[in-house]
Parts: sequence; C-alpha cells; structure tokens
Amino acid sequence: MKHMKRMVFAGLLVMASLSFAGQEEVTYRKDIAPLWGQKCKRCHGADAPGLAEFNANVDKYKLLNRGPRMDSYPHLVQFVGWPDTGAIMRRLDDGKNTKSGKPGNMYSQLGDSEEERQKNLELFKAWIGEGGWVLKKFNDLTREDLGKMRVPE
Repeated sequence: MKHMKRMVFAGLLVMASLSFAGQEEVTYRKDIAPLWGQKCKRCHGADAPGLAEFNANVDKYKLLNRGPRMDSYPHLVQFVGWPDTGAIMRRLDDGKNTKSGKPGNMYSQLGDSEEERQKNLELFKAWIGEGGWVLKKFNDLTREDLGKMRVPE
C-alpha cells in the first residue's frame, strides 16, 4: 500500500511538472500575438505590405508610416528565421547585444517605460528561444545559431 501511494504521488508530481512546464512555454498564440496586437499592429497589420512589396518600395512605405506585414504567425516568423533572418531581433534589441550599445529602431515601441520594454523584450526572447536571439543575417548564421531558434505557434 505504501509503495502504491508513492507511485501515485510520483505520477502526480510528474504530471504537475509537465503541465507547469507547458504553462511556462511562450507561444505565438498565447503570448506574442496579443503583445504584437497591442504594440505593433498599427504599422504592421493586415493593411501593411508583404515583405517583398515593402522591400521594393521602402521609401514609399516609410512615408506612410508602414512597415512590412507581420499580422500572422507565418508573416512574423519571416523576420526571425527566413527570408529576413534576425530582423525582429535587430529591430527589437535593447542594444545590449550590439557593439555600439544602440537599441534597435523598434525597441521603443515595446512599451511606455523601460520596465515595460524590458518585460516585453524578455517575452520575445523567450519565444525565440535561449540562444536564439541572434542579430545576424541569414548568410552570417551558423547551423548552431539556427538550431537554437524556437518560435512555437
């Protein structure tokens, strides 16, 4: 009987730890999409151009205060992995990962205070994965760099 109680307890402990770990995972749907909707949708929403259109007419869209479209998981991951590898990291970085110490041009959009910006930056970093926050462009990445990027839907 005592052995059985230990097995049941151990099983419950394993199940609790698995469900706790699942709750901690940062995902696009649960965490990034709502944050993106609050902070980025205004300029990167459904009315924004796709990446190719944006790149072909950068000056035009800058005048219109529009960036490339990022309003869905497939659109946003283009700026993490490919074809615009690392762009989201370069744009949102707080400058702690650059030689110059200068934050990316969209870092200020992560919040109204430094505390809020840091909190939201950490959420993006957790979504991309430990070690995956790389500011390099695709041709400069190593296989190891790519292997560390995680962007759970």
